[in-house]
Amino acid sequence: MTRPILSLMALLVGSTVAAGEFNQVLSIGDKAPEWKELPGVDGRKYSTADFKKKDVLVVVFTCNSCPYAQDYEDRIVAFAKQHVTDDSKVGLVAINCNKIDEDLLPAMQAKAREKKFNFPYLFDETQKIAKDFGATTTPEFIVLNRERKVVFMGSMDDSPDAKKATRNYVSEAVTAALADKLPEKKEAVPIGCLIRFERTRRGK
Repeated sequence: MTRPILSLMALLVGSTVAAGEFNQVLSIGDKAPEWKELPGVDGRKYSTADFKKKDVLVVVFTCNSCPYAQDYEDRIVAFAKQHVTDDSKVGLVAINCNKIDEDLLPAMQAKAREKKFNFPYLFDETQKIAKDFGATTTPEFIVLNRERKVVFMGSMDDSPDAKKATRNYVSEAVTAALADKLPEKKEAVPIGCLIRFERTRRGK
């Protein structure tokens, strides 16, 4: 079975990665957009302010249906076990904005139980927050510092194949942000399925 279409960003070729190169909305150093009252799989509603005690926040745009997103589920759970605890300074939140049946909230709740998600998994029916972040792909990772400015955007690591991954960009970015620094790798091409944004009809 072939994989869904990769992010168009993954087709870009370049020898170096510059801030803002793979995101049409945000650049490194930009203040991150905020969201309010997004429903989570645990029955709660979450806003950006709910993570204010965390010095670093990792925002993951993901979904249930994408095989690439599925490949990263265990890696995200492992990252959260290592970095995200009640008394740690690091938070992680996953946001899904796809609106096909297998990505709606009931399916998200089943997925979270099955995979034992140890982080909030939120549903944005409006799809606004993904657009505000310039996210195009599942999965796509954005790391924010204590000022909620962007310090990293893109893929979690250097290979969609967990067995071949040797460098975790998100972990590096979190370590740098905790030290009030920028990571060496600030952007990486996001590889995955395109987010299923609803098309809007043009007015006459």
